[in-house]
Amino acid sequence: MTLSTQFLTMLSMIAMGALFGVMFDTYQRFLHRSKRKHWIVFLNDVLFWVIQALIIFYVLFQVNKGEIRLYIFIALLCGFAAYQSLLKHFYLRLLGILISIVISVSTFLKRTFILIIYKPVVGLFKLSIFIILFFGRGLITLVKFILKVLLLCTKVILKFIGQILLIFWKLLPKRIKKSVEKFYNKTAGNFKKFKNYIIKWIEKWKRKKN
Repeated sequence: MTLSTQFLTMLSMIAMGALFGVMFDTYQRFLHRSKRKHWIVFLNDVLFWVIQALIIFYVLFQVNKGEIRLYIFIALLCGFAAYQSLLKHFYLRLLGILISIVISVSTFLKRTFILIIYKPVVGLFKLSIFIILFFGRGLITLVKFILKVLLLCTKVILKFIGQILLIFWKLLPKRIKKSVEKFYNKTAGNFKKFKNYIIKWIEKWKRKKN
């Protein structure tokens, strides 16, 4: 390993130590240990340390092909200590400001979405339902009225036709009346026989089924 590679490795590990401090404080800020179950905290801790180890090894591999030396750990501790003493307070304040900004922006966007999109859409939906119900009821009332008028007209027309047929029947000769009466009685008798046959057939079918 050349001197320049060693120097670059030390600088990289110092930066990674400081970055580890940043990520550790960020992780602690969002974890809320007291509000979570112990096994969840344990799994999160294991995952955090595994990810940090992989990131550091990846950077080390890019710098010196993954060669591990004692000064690498010293450089990591130096970077972490420098962050703790010089940058931690500033970063935590900056992180708090960023979180407040994100919360404010998300709240603003949520309220804007509710006022501009959600409430108008819900209002239009309710108005559409009201219009449909209103016109639907009006249409049903109109149909009922038309049906009543048609039924009344039909009764009047049938009554008028019946009166005309009655007058026409009275004007017919007796022979024709007798012929019509015979035809009517014969037809009524045949219909009654057919009806009785159907009833008997249905009763037999029910008996066989039982």
